[in-house]
Amino acid sequence: MDNIILIGMPASGKSTVGFFLARALGWAFLDSDREIERRRGQKLSRLARELGTEGFRALEEEVNASLDVHRTVIAPGGSVIYEERAMRHLRSLGSVVYLRFAYETIAGRLGDLGKRGVSMKPGQTLRDLYRERCPLYEKYADLTVDADGLLPREIIAIIRDRLGLAEADPTEPESTMGA
Repeated sequence: MDNIILIGMPASGKSTVGFFLARALGWAFLDSDREIERRRGQKLSRLARELGTEGFRALEEEVNASLDVHRTVIAPGGSVIYEERAMRHLRSLGSVVYLRFAYETIAGRLGDLGKRGVSMKPGQTLRDLYRERCPLYEKYADLTVDADGLLPREIIAIIRDRLGLAEADPTEPESTMGA
């Protein structure tokens, strides 16, 4: 396996888990939202406002479909699952892992959706978004981790175990994986 792609709702911990998973494996970490910001020179929230839902998703698809990485944990934005071409490409790069949380957990973790740059249609609620996206995350996932109530290090252990991945440095203390 060459890469791991973490998918899930905003606030599901893709970036946190991804960073520490990459560190444990001795791999690189790529947050595709940060990659979009880097390529466009603007914050995600501003891009989402300026481009609108369809324009933002086209940009997200373009960036994710162009990734060419190896031995990398990738954390794409939560709306990547709307773009078939991007998801086909990401699946061709490695294993797709869905970090599944209950709606109540996601709602409790999210702050201002506008500031986070969450791609939503006008009038759509977070519950609407959750109901719409969850079947798509499940469709694309090679592995689903029920992550409610788990610490990042526990999620990482499950992913490593189920994908048969060894640590890069077994002498590194567990506490560096975060809480």
